[in-house]
Amino acid sequence: MPEHCGGDRWSILHGDSLQILRQFVPNSFDAIITDPPYASGGSSQTTKNRSTSEKYSSMSKDKALPDFDSDQMDQLSWMFWTAAWLQDARRIAKPGAPVCLFIDWRQLPAMTLALQWAGWTWRGVAVWDKVASRPQKGRFRQQSEYIVWGSNGKMPLERNVGCLPGVFRYPNPQNRIHVTEKPLQLMRDVVQICEPG
Repeated sequence: MPEHCGGDRWSILHGDSLQILRQFVPNSFDAIITDPPYASGGSSQTTKNRSTSEKYSSMSKDKALPDFDSDQMDQLSWMFWTAAWLQDARRIAKPGAPVCLFIDWRQLPAMTLALQWAGWTWRGVAVWDKVASRPQKGRFRQQSEYIVWGSNGKMPLERNVGCLPGVFRYPNPQNRIHVTEKPLQLMRDVVQICEPG
């Protein structure tokens, strides 16, 4: 199953999450922190069906970043798909393990529903302020993404985790290798939801 291993006990697994998650031992993960496809680009099914590089990037075709799967669903299909893999993720998460899910404003309500449908306890929403975004006259900037978070059941306050911010302010990475890549420091901050070790 591993595509690549190295460093301090890490692996890259490439495949369908609905198949991969079922191969892990139950109650073995300390946290689930993920950035799934949002399936939110495009105001019609025709524009939604475009490739991810066409929907989310203004780069020329010769410089476009690789496309990714599972981003062409309508909202209801996406919510059911998300609930299915979140249910599998909950099975492999330890009791009390946190879950953090990146999402945009269009799928925020569907993500909170999918999380709860899968049996997780929804605990809130944090904000990633991307600092800049494409301006649109007469409209608010869409410069934020969100982190829907919760836990696998109870999450005791006496865990060895300090107070965490509710807003993270980092610009998009300049030299991305993935069209929806997150800033490394943002991920370092989000992972602080886990107990040390």
